[in-house]
Amino acid sequence: MLKIKQYVKAESLEQAYELNQKKTNRIVGGMLWLKMSTAQIQTAIDLSGLGLDQIEETEDAWKIGCMVSLRDLELHEGLNELSCNMIRESVRSIVGVQFRNLATIGGSIFGRFGFSDVLTCFLALDTEVELYKGGIISLEEFAKMERDNDILVRVIVKKTPGKGSYQSHRNTKTDFPVLAVAADRYGDELKVAVGARPMKAVCIHVPAEQLDACTDLKKFAKELAAQVPMGSNMRGSAAYRTHLAEVLIRRALERITNGGEKNAD
Repeated sequence: MLKIKQYVKAESLEQAYELNQKKTNRIVGGMLWLKMSTAQIQTAIDLSGLGLDQIEETEDAWKIGCMVSLRDLELHEGLNELSCNMIRESVRSIVGVQFRNLATIGGSIFGRFGFSDVLTCFLALDTEVELYKGGIISLEEFAKMERDNDILVRVIVKKTPGKGSYQSHRNTKTDFPVLAVAADRYGDELKVAVGARPMKAVCIHVPAEQLDACTDLKKFAKELAAQVPMGSNMRGSAAYRTHLAEVLIRRALERITNGGEKNAD
């Protein structure tokens, strides 16, 4: 059972940051995974009063506040047009609409969960994160960092034109993915993110010219899948995940060579 002794609705990021330096305190987002834990929290820190539930457009990027819900991402036309509907595809199988109305991008990204569809998808895109003290860094760099007491303020998706696809395999429709793959080609690079390994997602970087010159996508996908370490858990073995990676990467590359992800059903 989760126990919370005190609740504070932060009046500023500085106040939230200072409170969050104590190990027994915790920033809460949608409170969906956290409430399933057995932690004892001295002070729950709420960021909902800081205006961080907005998606803002600039000339060269979309800035997504940490309190933006997964449902907002699913429905946002600008983000989905930019991502070839990868974002919509990555979140639409996460439990249900009620859940996605509460779950936040900040919690999904900061948690760096192994099962995260959201982290996998945004890793493949040209994405940065804004940390309150750590400044702006690439999402890929952030994903490799150990968890600390900084605050993830925004996720920044650059308006880099590309073609992408999101693929996942689940044992049942709304379960955690057994494996997730996001691939995006922009500029001179093809980036493939593989998540639910069951460890957190990792990226493979490949020159886009290799995809252009490829005459056998199945073989190419197998070579990429072989670069990703896999593990076993109750949902599947490492060998099974490697096989899934070959299939899902090939499907993603087929979508990319055909123009990108199709509209979600």
